[in-house]
Amino acid sequence: MQNEILLILSLLLTYSVVLLLFKLFHEQGLYLWTVVATISANIEVLIMVDAFGMEMTLGNILFASTFLVTDILSELYGKKAAQTAVWLGIATSVTFVLISQSWMLYIPNENDFATPAIRTVFSNTPRLMIVGIAVYVIVQLFDVWAYHKWWEFTSKKFGDRKKYLWLRNNGSTLVSQLLNTILFTWGAFLGTHNTKTLVSIALASYVIFIITSLADTPFVYLARYIIKR
Repeated sequence: MQNEILLILSLLLTYSVVLLLFKLFHEQGLYLWTVVATISANIEVLIMVDAFGMEMTLGNILFASTFLVTDILSELYGKKAAQTAVWLGIATSVTFVLISQSWMLYIPNENDFATPAIRTVFSNTPRLMIVGIAVYVIVQLFDVWAYHKWWEFTSKKFGDRKKYLWLRNNGSTLVSQLLNTILFTWGAFLGTHNTKTLVSIALASYVIFIITSLADTPFVYLARYIIKR
């Protein structure tokens, strides 16, 4: 049960940190979290664990938190602010992959102990980053677009822009996460794992994404409450 408890605590802590940064720094805090989550998730995704009877990679919760960020930005600051977070995440990924790969060019000192481990971890970074960047662009921009399409629909249907936040939040994120799961799993791990493992990773990832998507809705409402105060 250790992995399951850690994942649940990680979800609550991650979303709470997003909200805390928003309370302290407003949209700048959300942009800050986008940078932190983008770098951390692309490293964490290399770790595979067993949890809830499924085989899964880590990084799903951190990546899901970037959807929470864009949804809060969309809700409170508009589409342009949400798109800024997306492009900031892309710039972070590109910069990080260039910096991390430059480390491989150095000849280590005879007393160095870190280089072998770093090379093991970051040898897969270019592929993961390239796939991650491509999928990130597609999925995040789609999510922002879908969020505002749902908002237009509920506004016209019910004549109220404030109601049905839960619908635009989950309606956009659940579809976006399904697209993300399919594209990233096969793009990042095809040839690294067999088909059975890929299907297992994809199913586990999407189950996690369903939970994280539903769980982030109260935090979007809390963010709206904070800004009203």
